Amino acid sequence: MGNILYLVHRLPYPPNKGDKVRSYHLLRQLQQNHRVFLGTFIDDPDDVQHLPALQAMCPDLHVEHIHSPSAKVKSLRGLLSREALTLAYYRNPGMRRWVEQTTAEHKLQASVVFSSAMAQYAQPLLPQVPMLVDFVDVDSAKWTQYAPAHRWPLSTLYRMEGRRLLAYERAMAMLARRSYFVTSNETALFLSQAPECEGRVQSMGNGVDADFFMPEPRRPNPFQAHEQAVVFTGAMDYWPNIDGVSWFVTDVLPLLRTRWPQVRFYIVGRSPSAQVQALACGHVVVTGTVPDVRPYLQYASAVVAPLRVARGIQNKILEAMAMQRPVVTVSSCADAIGASAGQGLLRADSPEEFVQALQPLLESPYNAVALGHQARRYVEQECSWQAHLSGIDHCLAGMRASHPCDVIA
Repeated sequence: MGNILYLVHRLPYPPNKGDKVRSYHLLRQLQQNHRVFLGTFIDDPDDVQHLPALQAMCPDLHVEHIHSPSAKVKSLRGLLSREALTLAYYRNPGMRRWVEQTTAEHKLQASVVFSSAMAQYAQPLLPQVPMLVDFVDVDSAKWTQYAPAHRWPLSTLYRMEGRRLLAYERAMAMLARRSYFVTSNETALFLSQAPECEGRVQSMGNGVDADFFMPEPRRPNPFQAHEQAVVFTGAMDYWPNIDGVSWFVTDVLPLLRTRWPQVRFYIVGRSPSAQVQALACGHVVVTGTVPDVRPYLQYASAVVAPLRVARGIQNKILEAMAMQRPVVTVSSCADAIGASAGQGLLRADSPEEFVQALQPLLESPYNAVALGHQARRYVEQECSWQAHLSGIDHCLAGMRASHPCDVIA
C-alpha cells in the first residue's frame, strides 16, 4: 500500500454538489489501495460541521480555510504578476507548509491533484513525486464562455483569465504523468487547444451512487396534490445554474403554463443568489437548502437541466435518472452522458423544444414512469463510480512498476 498525496480545492465531503461528488468518490477509490494524505480547503462555513466525519474517514487530513471576499481581493495580484487569478485565489502558506512537511515525513508514491489550481502545491515535488491531475473540465474554457454574457470590465477579465488559465493547464498537463477530463468531448476540446499534450490526457467519467439515489415509496411528497412540479436541482450560487434557471423562468415557463396552468417550477439547491431569489413567485418556488433532494426528484412530474453554459457530465442529471425520472436538458449535456431519449434523457435547446420534450411527460404520467425506468436502467449499467475511476488505479500501479501509464480508452 503506497502513500498518496491528494490535493482538492474544496472539502470533498459531504458529496452534495457536482465537484464534491466526484472528489469524494475519487478519495474513496484511492483509499482502497493506498494511504491517502488529503489537503483541502473550506470555502463554505457550513462545511465546518462535516470535518469530524471526514477526519474519521481520512485521518491524514489537513484543512485550510478560505475567506472568499478577501481571497478574491488577493487574487487580483495576478493582474500584476500575469498569472491566472485562480492560482492566487488558492495560494496558501499553510497548505504549502503542510505539503512540504508531509513530503519530508512520508515517502509518497504520487500526488493526485483535483482541479488545476491545486497543481501549484504538487509541482515543486516533481520529479521525485509523480503527479496525476484530474482537471475534470477545461476550466479555462468556462471563463472564456462566461465573457460574452457579462459586461465590461468582467467580460475582459474573464477572457484574460481564460487565456492565462489555459496556459497553466497546458503546462501542468505536460508535467503530469497523466491528466484526466470528465468526458471525451472535454478531452478533445483540451487537445484542440493543447495539441502538444496528445497521448498525455484521457477521459475519466462521472458515476452515480444508484443505491443512495433510489426511489423509496415511504418518502413524503413535498409537492401539493394539484400541481405539476418541474424541478431543477443544483448549487444556486453557481453562475451556469443561475443563468439556466433564469432563462427557463423567463423564456420557457410562460409557454408551459399557457398549456398546463398547474405547472410550478421548483428551484432546489443551496445558497440561492439574489437573482435566483427574485424569481420566486406563485408559480416559481426557490427552496434554498433542503435536507434531502431525493423527494423532490422522486415526485417531480419532470426534471430539467437547462444549462446553456456548462461543461462535462452533470451529476444532477445522473442523480435524477437514478431516481427514475426522465430529464430534459440541452444537447451538450445530453451528449456528455450519452443516453438517448428512449433511455430517459431528452434533448432541447430552444424554448419551443423544451415545451415539446416536456409535453409527453406532463400530459401522461405513464410516459414519465416508463421513461424513468429506462433512465435508471441506463445509469445502473453505464454509470458506476468503480468502473469509471478504475483507470487511475491502473496508472498508479504503473508507477509502482516504474513504467509510464498507458492510456485506457
